[in-house]
Amino acid sequence: MPAERADPLYDLGAFIREQRNTARLSLRRLSELAGVSNPYLSQIERGLRRPSAEILQQIARALRISAETLYVQAGILDPPDGSPDLARAILADAHLSEEQKQALVRIYLSFRREHESGPAGPTPATPRPSEAPGP
Repeated sequence: MPAERADPLYDLGAFIREQRNTARLSLRRLSELAGVSNPYLSQIERGLRRPSAEILQQIARALRISAETLYVQAGILDPPDGSPDLARAILADAHLSEEQKQALVRIYLSFRREHESGPAGPTPATPRPSEAPGP
């Protein structure tokens, strides 16, 4: 088998299978959680079927990852512009609960908005020269 495969359906299926294994879900359990038949999900994982955006959304919800991640894998959305998308990585982390993911994303996005709104002053941990301890 070649090291690189140029089959987007196969790559999508492999990605879904990898996410399912990371989440420690059987094919049958994922099909139940996603509301997709077991044979159909198996065909998706083997790259034999092209799922609709709606099916991808159901699978993403069951895997607790963002639907956008699967849309990019399926070629429905363009990949991010090259800058790291920490929010997407947080949402894909199978070791965090949904509440933990949402809290981390909210904090991260608030820091991003704060940074984008203008230059920030020194952080509280950085003493200003006038605040340095004197003799």
